[in-house]
Parts: sequence; structure tokens; C-alpha cells
Amino acid sequence: MASFQSELPNDLLKQFDELAVTTPKMMDEMVLAGAEVSLNNVKKNMKRVFKDTKELEKCLYISKNYKTPSDDGTNRKVFVYGYFTDERGKKAPAPLVVLAREYGTKSGELKKPFFRKSFKKDEIDKAMTEVQEKFLPKE
Repeated sequence: MASFQSELPNDLLKQFDELAVTTPKMMDEMVLAGAEVSLNNVKKNMKRVFKDTKELEKCLYISKNYKTPSDDGTNRKVFVYGYFTDERGKKAPAPLVVLAREYGTKSGELKKPFFRKSFKKDEIDKAMTEVQEKFLPKE
């Protein structure tokens, strides 16, 4: 019966060990960088659709890292949460206002999508790749 033995260089084994330790931190920072790019795009696009965005921007958040049960992936969400004071001085639910502007309403408000258009794959990938390059060794 044929057999084969091989030894990996110690430097390569050390790099693999370091990667095993730093990969979760790297993934967390990569996802955060992508979420921050998306959040900035949402704020920029929101200014085209709403007259005054100062109060509404306070309702934009990035979630904590969480793992998906199906594939054990690391994720974050950009979401709208809470209430804001509108121009009439009334409290309004921020998610409801954003959804009405994003998808329109039956009562006649036209849809003006801005939230969905803020998630640009190329920009997110670029930000995530920049973070990845900090962690991976260059040769």
C-alpha cells in the first residue's frame, strides 16, 4: 500500500493558527464596515426624499453582530427604530414613515424608494475588502 508523508513549514502553520484566532474578529469588523457604508448611503439618500432629516436620522441604527442559524454567517442590519417628532410637533413612528415613503400608500403618496437603493454591493464589497486586507498577511 502506498503512503505519503509531508511536513508543512512552521511559518505556514503559524499563519493558519493566527487566522483561526483572528477570523471571527475580522468577520465582525468586515460586516460592520459594510453596514456603515450602507448607513451613510441611507442618510444621503434620505435627504433627497425628506425635507428635514435631522430627527429621522436619529432613528437609524446598526444592529449588533449576530450569527445566522442556517449557515453560521456573521450579519448586521441597518434598521429604523423608534419615534421622532415631525414638523407639526407630533410624535410619529419612524418605521411607518419610512415604509410609507419607500413603498407609497393607498391614500395617494407616491413611492420614493431610497432605503433599498442604499445597499450598493460594489461599495459594500470594497469596504469589506479593505478591512480584510488589514488582517490577512501580504506576500
